[in-house]
Amino acid sequence: MRLLIFTFFCINFAYAQQKDSISLIKERILNTGIKAYISKDISKLKESTYRLFNLYDESKDSTLLAKYYQYKALNHKLTYANDSAFYYYYLSNDISKQLKDSLEIGRRLLSISILQKNIRDFLGSEISSIEALHYLEPIKAYKYIERTYNNLGTVSSELNQKEEAIKYYNKALSINEKRNKARSYLFIINNTGLLYQQHNEHNKAIEYFKQGLAFDSIKQNHPLHYALLLENLTYSGYIAGEENYVLEHYNEVLRIRKKHKEDNELSTTHINIANYYNDKKQLQKAKFHANEALKSAKQTHNNKRWLEALQLLSNLTVGNQSKEYLQEYITLNDSLFDQERRLKNQFAKIRYETEKKEKENTFLKTENYKERQQKTIGWLVSTVFFLFLISSILFFTFRRKKLLFQAQLQKAEVREQERRQIAKSLHDEVAGDLRLLHHKLEKSQLLPEAKKLALVKDNVRNLSHQLSSVSFEEVPFKDQIINLVSDYYTPGFIIKVNGLKEYNWFNVNKSIKRLLYLSVRESIQNCQKHAKATKMTIHFSIHKKSVFLDIIDNGVGFDKETHKKGIGLQNLQERVEELNGNLTIESEVKNGTKINIQIPSNA
Repeated sequence: MRLLIFTFFCINFAYAQQKDSISLIKERILNTGIKAYISKDISKLKESTYRLFNLYDESKDSTLLAKYYQYKALNHKLTYANDSAFYYYYLSNDISKQLKDSLEIGRRLLSISILQKNIRDFLGSEISSIEALHYLEPIKAYKYIERTYNNLGTVSSELNQKEEAIKYYNKALSINEKRNKARSYLFIINNTGLLYQQHNEHNKAIEYFKQGLAFDSIKQNHPLHYALLLENLTYSGYIAGEENYVLEHYNEVLRIRKKHKEDNELSTTHINIANYYNDKKQLQKAKFHANEALKSAKQTHNNKRWLEALQLLSNLTVGNQSKEYLQEYITLNDSLFDQERRLKNQFAKIRYETEKKEKENTFLKTENYKERQQKTIGWLVSTVFFLFLISSILFFTFRRKKLLFQAQLQKAEVREQERRQIAKSLHDEVAGDLRLLHHKLEKSQLLPEAKKLALVKDNVRNLSHQLSSVSFEEVPFKDQIINLVSDYYTPGFIIKVNGLKEYNWFNVNKSIKRLLYLSVRESIQNCQKHAKATKMTIHFSIHKKSVFLDIIDNGVGFDKETHKKGIGLQNLQERVEELNGNLTIESEVKNGTKINIQIPSNA
């Protein structure tokens, strides 16, 4: 009995130690990722995102999957892909809702609302913020409640709802009194001053900016907040008639922002200085700072300052140059308007589809189960006699086709297992031996030979990754395709996917899904490596017991009569034929390439 108790204790202790170890690793990954996001280090953030998914794959902890989607969203925010960021925030939020984690739900909704505010979807941001409060206030998450009220104040200000904005800022300040956090306090004070500044109540705005600047040791401890408040104070003071120290203050702000690499705000300071010089009729200096503002705004995608700089340069120049700036302003303004409208529609669509899915799932669980049961029983009773008459005729034909189809699927699965085994051998054995030999060459000072061997080792490792299979057990097919496309998507290589969300991929055989995934991956890689394409369209569809994949690019194309298929296309041809499918390739020089794949979905 004592031995059993001791064994049970040891097992529990080991399990607790494993959980603690995973928690520590998770904390380190999350901290590294957040630091990378703040410093805008995309490579480190991607690495943290990848490690999060590996940890989730190992532990099957759904909170890690929610964090993985959150970090995917952060990756897309740094590359200004707001629609993808919104999508992954919603995936993260959906998992947190399933886990009933009110804190994470509230935090994701706050992130979503800030994203909506940044693309000027102010009504959407207001709705998301209020929804966030429903989750945050019951658990007294004051840090995020304060941020939500501050965001609501900014949104209300943009909607020209001055009294509402003041009410929200005051609520944020009352919460800050309990928390006593300097940075949050300075943000709220500055935003309140900006509210009065926007309504041309500059004397009132000056009171708030001075209140912020009077904070204890702000210049030493919070230099960026000091610069923000000083610039806004200088602007309001100048508009109100106070011209002393204007340039001195603006130049001090400029020095602080350059020192701390706050590139996004540099355009604002240059705009203010340019306007000052323009008022003083010092046009050359005004043009210099307007150009600096334009350059900084373009680099940081600060669209508001970008437009202001173009408009200012149009006024400061003459002739064709002025017309060029004005035309660029009009084109950019129209483009931004279309982009904002598209993003609003995209955000609304993602939100609608997610909420619709939640409602449908809830309805099916609570109401539809019995109704479906009754309909199924009725249908079975009414059709059983008919099925009995024709079953003897169809049985052998159907069975023969099914066995042939299953044999093909098993054959494909065996080949996948062989590929996985080869990939494992390449990675674990061949690459390992190459690493050992590489180390010996380096120790023997045979550096040129060691360098060449390193290239061989990298090629073997890349080949093992290409041969390795992909699993749809944990991450659904749709998400796998989205992740694949997002990893290759760049402003210079636009990938559009159609038909992915219209079908239930859960019922499609995993060998077919694997073939579709590998076909998409091979086509994208060929486009980037050989075709020099800038656009690619991927279209999925399921019709009449067949699955279709159509891929079109606008690359350089090739002559089918003289061009031989590479090993990638040959492998693709073999995979398609294994599943009794058809592969056709249409291409002309300078007219792109079109790939059509048709696979039977069942016997």
